[in-house]
Amino acid sequence: MMPSHKANKFGTACEYHLAETYDVDLVDDSGTRLDTSWYDGLKAGTPWEFKATKHRHADGQPGNFKVYKQYHSKLQRNGGWYGFAIYRKRGRGTQILKTKALPASRLPTLRWHGGGDHRGTKQAKVSLGSVF
Repeated sequence: MMPSHKANKFGTACEYHLAETYDVDLVDDSGTRLDTSWYDGLKAGTPWEFKATKHRHADGQPGNFKVYKQYHSKLQRNGGWYGFAIYRKRGRGTQILKTKALPASRLPTLRWHGGGDHRGTKQAKVSLGSVF
C-alpha cells in the first residue's frame, strides 16, 4: 500500500525542510535525486533518513513516526542519522512545528511488529514524546 497523495505531499515538504535545516544533500554530484529504500540523503557521506508526522491525526490521536526494521538496521550499521519533523496542515501548505536530528543508534527502544508488509519488513511506531 502506498501512502496517500496528501500524506506524500506533506512528507515531501518536510523532507525538503529537513534537508535544508541539517544541510543534507538529496541529489548526487550529477544532480540526480538519491533514491534508495533505506535513506533519503547524504551529509558528508553519512546516510540520513527523514521521518515526518502530523502533530495530531484527524481522530485527535498524536502522530507517530514509522521506522522499518530492515532499513533501520542498515542505517545503524552505516552510522546513519534520522531527521524528524512534526507538522500541521496550514491552509493549503505545511507548517513545520519542530525538527530534531538523532543518530540511528540513539533511537529509543523499538518494539517491532508486523504491518510493514508493503516494505517486506517489520515496523515500529516511535512516539513524538520519545523523540522530542
